[in-house]
Amino acid sequence: MKRLILLAFCLLVLLVAGCGGTSTATLSSNDAAVVGSKPITKDQFQSLMDRAKTSYQSQKRPFPKPGSTEYEQLKGQAVTFLIQRAEFEQEAEGMGINITDDKVNKRIEQLKKQFYGGSEQRYEKTLKQQGLTQDQAKEEVRAQLISEELFKKVTGNVSVSKDEVKAYYNSHKSQYGQPQTREVRHILVAKKALADQLYAQLKAGANFAKLAKKYSKDPGSASNGGKLTVSKGQTVPAFDKTAFNLKKGELSAPIHTQYGYHIIQALSAVKAAQTSSLSKVQASIKQQLEQQKKNEAMTKWVDKKKQSFCKSGIKYQVGYQPNPDPCATLTGTTTTTSQ
Repeated sequence: MKRLILLAFCLLVLLVAGCGGTSTATLSSNDAAVVGSKPITKDQFQSLMDRAKTSYQSQKRPFPKPGSTEYEQLKGQAVTFLIQRAEFEQEAEGMGINITDDKVNKRIEQLKKQFYGGSEQRYEKTLKQQGLTQDQAKEEVRAQLISEELFKKVTGNVSVSKDEVKAYYNSHKSQYGQPQTREVRHILVAKKALADQLYAQLKAGANFAKLAKKYSKDPGSASNGGKLTVSKGQTVPAFDKTAFNLKKGELSAPIHTQYGYHIIQALSAVKAAQTSSLSKVQASIKQQLEQQKKNEAMTKWVDKKKQSFCKSGIKYQVGYQPNPDPCATLTGTTTTTSQ
């Protein structure tokens, strides 16, 4: 379930938008970094670290000590997260995306109903547990809305043809098949002597359901008189072979598997294997392929923007540059650090 403002540094946002060009904002003493025209303040960084500390405390985990490897990793992830968010905002502005306060408030009301039963008290309690103020919560929601709108813009022209759907169906028919099935009932016991005794009673006309409820060790069917529906190839080989070779109404002599000794009776005829037709599954296939294409389109767009802004669009304050620098693997160089 996707919660309202859960912030996990290890799960950085998918979209990494970049404005490209040189960084146009001035890096002041109160900034941790500047990306394009937007500064990332030290207060923003500290707020994010405070929330991380709250998360650690709620999990009863000790927060990393400043200077430790784990702390530096967390610090680098926090700065990277904030830079990515600033890039989202700039790219959204350039693409005409405007997330108003009204849109933010409507989404928050929607989330309150969905996750908190419309309770303001429960909502505020969650914010407190996450170390968030009302204003910070709104900014988290605004960032989510920006991400959603960017995704829509970038992937708006993605389409899947009927031929693509048909080709996928033909190459994945096994995914849309239903194997042979039949209804059976069985009794499972640990000892062969008991199995032989019960088999003799059943051959003499004893009530199968009563014996199953009394003696069967199969937790999934004993209380139901031993009844279950089996699919071809879904049970252990000896059971599977016997269950599907019996005639309707026929009772098997005890057979042995790794679970013990089974007495099986076929209750229905074998239902033939079936394959869902293309017409029944084409809508779900189309949806699946569209989502796959959209993700691919988004990934390509993200990679292109990364290359652009990493070249010259970021400046870091001393002590705030992530290590390793996420841009180094893309450009072969590190981004600027203020002296």
